Amino acid sequence: MDEAVRRLKELVDGSGNIVFFGGAGVSTESGIPDFRSVDGLYNQKYKYPPEEILSASFFRARPEEYYEFHHDKLRLRGAKPNAAHIKLAEWEAQGKLRAVITQNIDGLHQAAGSKNVIELHGSLLRAYCSRCRKTWPAERVNDGEGVPYCDCGGVIRPDIVFYEEGLDQDDMYRAADYIRNADVLIIGGTSLVVYPAAGLVRYYRGDKLVLVNKSATDADSWANLVIHDSIGKVFSQL
Repeated sequence: MDEAVRRLKELVDGSGNIVFFGGAGVSTESGIPDFRSVDGLYNQKYKYPPEEILSASFFRARPEEYYEFHHDKLRLRGAKPNAAHIKLAEWEAQGKLRAVITQNIDGLHQAAGSKNVIELHGSLLRAYCSRCRKTWPAERVNDGEGVPYCDCGGVIRPDIVFYEEGLDQDDMYRAADYIRNADVLIIGGTSLVVYPAAGLVRYYRGDKLVLVNKSATDADSWANLVIHDSIGKVFSQL
């Protein structure tokens, strides 16, 4: 165990009020592609850019083409929690971790056993009708082919936040409150470039801000501890 990981372990062992803020890097080690890496969705070629396909206006105008992309790239395909998900769930069960705030939509934190998870961008494991708002099992959007329709004739959509849509304000307020009152804030697997979610970390008022990410971020300069490494590798040592 190197010195930086040892310092992180000391912070975790000495705290009963940890908050974790995570992004795509937490899930890539479970085989789920991110959007911005060399092999991520933004660097693959489609008829339309992925950020356009994942917009609310595109979903409304071209649901067939949206669902071709969804079934090809957004199915979870048996992904399992990795060391980071599992360790966070353990900390919560021990009463050390107050909340997981995630930008991911895969439900892997809950699969690992975490209970208090704020999903800023929604979840692929929920679905509802875009017209009447009736809820549907997630299988209706994640399994099969073609466009799933509600009994009312509306298109069923995944309960995720598309581009052009705002984040749930209750989730934002809860996340800000947890971060503001945290003793230790651990930010992991995120480049902190997706707003408004990334702006939440500015609410932290403590002096135990930890960044665990493979690459540098704009927040490195004001963090108290920075570890540039795989989050699964780091968390498996804690």
